[in-house]
Amino acid sequence: MKKYILTLDEGTTSARAIIFDRFGNTVSVAQHEFRQLYPLASYVEHDPQEIFTKQYTAMTEAVLKTDIDPLEIAAIGITNQRETTVVWNKNTGEPVYNAIVWQCRRTTEFCEKLIADGYSDYISDTTGLKIDAYFSGTKINWILNNVEGAKAAAKNGELLFGTIDTWLLWKLSGGKIHATDYTNASRTMLFDIHKLEFDKKLLDILDIPESMLPEVKPSAHFFGEIQFMGANIPVCSIAGDQQSALFGQGCFMEGDTKNTYGTGCFLLMNTGNSAFKSQNGLITTLACTADNESPQYALEGSVFVGGAVIQWLRDELKIIKTAIESERLANKTSSNGGVYIVPAFSGLGAPYWDMRARGTICGLTRGSGRPELARAALEAIAYQSEDLLSSMRADTKIPLKTLKADGGAAANNFLMQFQSDVSNITVSCPKSLEATALGAAFLAGLTVGFWQDKSELLSLISADRSFSPKISGAEREKQLLGWHKAVNAAKAFNSELGGGD
Repeated sequence: MKKYILTLDEGTTSARAIIFDRFGNTVSVAQHEFRQLYPLASYVEHDPQEIFTKQYTAMTEAVLKTDIDPLEIAAIGITNQRETTVVWNKNTGEPVYNAIVWQCRRTTEFCEKLIADGYSDYISDTTGLKIDAYFSGTKINWILNNVEGAKAAAKNGELLFGTIDTWLLWKLSGGKIHATDYTNASRTMLFDIHKLEFDKKLLDILDIPESMLPEVKPSAHFFGEIQFMGANIPVCSIAGDQQSALFGQGCFMEGDTKNTYGTGCFLLMNTGNSAFKSQNGLITTLACTADNESPQYALEGSVFVGGAVIQWLRDELKIIKTAIESERLANKTSSNGGVYIVPAFSGLGAPYWDMRARGTICGLTRGSGRPELARAALEAIAYQSEDLLSSMRADTKIPLKTLKADGGAAANNFLMQFQSDVSNITVSCPKSLEATALGAAFLAGLTVGFWQDKSELLSLISADRSFSPKISGAEREKQLLGWHKAVNAAKAFNSELGGGD
């Protein structure tokens, strides 16, 4: 009897493995952080071998913590940080360079050249994306042009590319499976989201050999079997973390909206079978589907620095010792004291798409202290998310009433209440904040018949906490005015410096 689904949740800062039972309950969790590498200003890298080692260790520990027999695991699902780029030699299995992380801004100038050369409309129409250093395509180009011998090896068919899901699957299968899913492919800036195939013109523009690219399949799909702890277990789902969270929150209907509060914040709305083109700075992306289903799409807005601003308070400013302490400090003061933090450490994402913006603190006075800074940091997460909600309302004309929230920072009650206040929306948090991992489990389970249909999945999802707006419209407008003045200051400051990485 198959009793469990094992999800590999490979994030930006840690590799986790979570085992779920038939009721969607978490049975076991194992997690290992890995190093964040910053070789130059605005450069962010990971060691792909370290990621695999930490992920395999987490898988093993999650099983060993219990009395589960690996033969009882029905399937494995993979969900991952998106856009992060790995290029490796298919003969040796060795990466030719570190993984270039989605946060990395090293290809900003190349992106600006693509814009100047007039490719913005073609890339937007084809891929649903804005030209930005965020996405994978320009990262591949950078590796091929900056790592000695890489371009020649790629042209000889010796190199493979993958986002983290592809790298993990290739390693777990002993190099037998080189594949990804539609959601991850749609983040490469190389994939035609309408034809569901890599675009040859874009490959030519970015000078990337097609032989490097993985096979692309639906998110819920039998990708192949791997050997793990003496058992042959099928890998039956792959999904980029944010699309996986959309699925894990039960956002199956057009108009359903969720926000994941993780290292970044990612707001997605299910738009059904329509690839909705934003007029307000959002991007169009593919949502999770199964074999024989029509493509599903989503509107998405990305906040590059969400919960990471709290890590910054802890690790760099050292004004808190734990992330949990930020809520206690924020509640010590009745307002932010006029202090606004714009955490544009990696530029600004939607709706601004300013690759050269940098972090700014506005409104400091002699009385500004730890409580004000902690509160301003938490508020910044909500303000950035409200910018996305505002764009989504303008694009769709749908009066959003409920925002489903998940991710680690969604445990912060101050943040959830402030989000409700500043966005004038009900914020609903599920009992399990593991929506990302649960989404991959749901997808894998549907593939093998562990769960029968989406109706059964919806019966497993229930809300734990709900937050309703408590401030006046006038107060909301005042706070948003201060935020947007701070954003303009962050953009103007770096513009005056002429860039300046």
